[in-house]
Amino acid sequence: MADDFKPGLEGVVAVETEIAEPDREGGSLRYRGIDIEELVGRYPYENVWGLLVDDNLDSKMPNPEPYEPAALTGNAPSDLQAETARLSGVWGLGKLNEISDEQARDDLGRLSAQMMAIVARSARVADGKTDAVPDEVVAQGQTAAEKFLLRWRGEADPRHVKAIDTYWICTAEHGLNASTFTARIVSSTGADCGASLSAAVGALSGPLHGGAPAYVKPMLEDVARSGDPERWVKDALAAGKRIMGFGHRIYRAEDPRSRLLKRTAKELGSSQVELAEELEQVALAALQERHPERVLATNVEYYSAIVLDVAQIPPRLAPAMFACSRVAGWSAHILEQKRTGRLFRPSARYVGPATRSLQSVS
Repeated sequence: MADDFKPGLEGVVAVETEIAEPDREGGSLRYRGIDIEELVGRYPYENVWGLLVDDNLDSKMPNPEPYEPAALTGNAPSDLQAETARLSGVWGLGKLNEISDEQARDDLGRLSAQMMAIVARSARVADGKTDAVPDEVVAQGQTAAEKFLLRWRGEADPRHVKAIDTYWICTAEHGLNASTFTARIVSSTGADCGASLSAAVGALSGPLHGGAPAYVKPMLEDVARSGDPERWVKDALAAGKRIMGFGHRIYRAEDPRSRLLKRTAKELGSSQVELAEELEQVALAALQERHPERVLATNVEYYSAIVLDVAQIPPRLAPAMFACSRVAGWSAHILEQKRTGRLFRPSARYVGPATRSLQSVS
């Protein structure tokens, strides 16, 4: 039947999951039943990784083991995708349909930790540094976020650590988005964990999924130059431009991650919060007037950009920072998919030409 086709699989239930529950109407997000508001500031990211992957807050993502990347370019998303795939061969990772759940979990832990190290080292290359920070300096860090900054910059400002840790926890998992679905599709074939995670990074590198924070800071700078947020919004909408950081495919209420990140930006004394709030109010009013039939609330990407700016994360690095956070969710979904043992094989409806002769097109 014609009406059973859903472009982009919109609204189609493809999996049942025990990992995360975005509350569409209530504006909350729960990891294995625990509201993220209870986690931020109480547990560091590496323990949240343990909650998502092992359902155990006493479990942690391990520290990365010694590894020398092949050839980092300073383009973190590309470096991360390439190096994660390379690790499959370097470490001799087994196929998911041939190894135990315990081995798969260990592989995912090793990969998750190493992926964060790869992003930090790629960011260091992008900064023009050719040396690696000594392991003994990195080891002084108490959390994954602190060690990440030490590996990147050789130092870790506590404000920057808090900004990154909060951002990573807020974006660690969010259901069956494009990159997570990609990870599950690849793992459903029995591919190894490195292939599944590398594929997820590739899906995340597109600007329609995960890349929006990179556009928010330049947008705010443009608004600041104009000196008139209301006029800027009107002109942007009149020109058919998208105002980045508003609207979400899931939530019909406030995105809870936005609320947490906004609070964190204020606590950390962000210089951009005042302008961001002013633009937010103007944009929400204009969008509601233009689209009264749907809710277009502030989403996670808007205040993610502000919090990442507190930590002096350049916009170009935003997609890779998102990938660092999402290794927890991806790992949990890969394990969950492995346990189903089911290969994804959706159908397609042919809508091309009817049977015709070769002569008709020659």
